[in-house]
Amino acid sequence: MAKTKRLCTLLCRLMALGATVSAAIVMATSHEKANFYSVSFEAKYSHTPAFKYFMIANAIVSVYGVLVLFLPSESLLWRLVVALDVVFTMLLTSSISAALAIAQVGKHGNSYAGWLPICGQVPNYCGHVKGALVAGFIGVILYLLLILYSIHSVLDPLLLRKN
Repeated sequence: MAKTKRLCTLLCRLMALGATVSAAIVMATSHEKANFYSVSFEAKYSHTPAFKYFMIANAIVSVYGVLVLFLPSESLLWRLVVALDVVFTMLLTSSISAALAIAQVGKHGNSYAGWLPICGQVPNYCGHVKGALVAGFIGVILYLLLILYSIHSVLDPLLLRKN
């Protein structure tokens, strides 16, 4: 039973690691040059603070994910891991929220502020951003599942009922 729990946690952590690493790499490689009425411009993730925040948050959570993979299953640090999972899930959630807001403006513009949509001029860039956001969203969902599973494992409701 303990090996099954450990294997399930390991598999979920590996998938979450893959999602956050993918989101960070895809966002970091998103760039495209375009011409708009003889004006040349370049769209890069680093031009937008929200996209930089998204990429850095996913990179930080990826490093954390690698470190947790090497934590022994008998360690008492797993209670700390539950708390850190919550913190890093909140970090991922805030970063994807910021990035989604900017992506929405990039795709549809904002007529009240006079901002035009740019996805018509740089479709490859917008495709990269969309892919990074999907991977980031998968990472958030996997970390939420990890939190629920970790809380269940650490608190072990069956032991609480016996007392």
